[in-house]
Amino acid sequence: MARPEDAPLPLWRLYGLRAGYLLLAVGLGVQVWPGILADHSDWELMEGVVQCMLGAIGLLALLGLRYPVRMLPLLFFEMLWKALWLGFVAAPRLMAGQMDDGAWSTLSACLLVVVFPIVTPWRRVASLFITARGDRWR
Repeated sequence: MARPEDAPLPLWRLYGLRAGYLLLAVGLGVQVWPGILADHSDWELMEGVVQCMLGAIGLLALLGLRYPVRMLPLLFFEMLWKALWLGFVAAPRLMAGQMDDGAWSTLSACLLVVVFPIVTPWRRVASLFITARGDRWR
């Protein structure tokens, strides 16, 4: 009997996932990589860490174009950090009237995350990451 995680996903779902990875790769490629490749001696330590992490995510998103299901944890990471930022950083600032240009810019970028839950194959996620047996510990 075929397991749910072995059933092929519809082509529209795979293309939707690939579109999400492409959005990540292109967006981060345009926004982050020019700064990484240029002179960045003025970056503070954490600015450099964040920019390099975002650059790595953009590169990993390219793998998602080829392996959209295997790279689902990358989309989970994107959905989670953006949801956390929206809930714990943006919402309090918005309610206190303390949004600056940088916060508004980040807010608009984070709102693009609405695409990811729509294209995510949630039954496959449940079968792969919730109900499937975990890898052995020893």
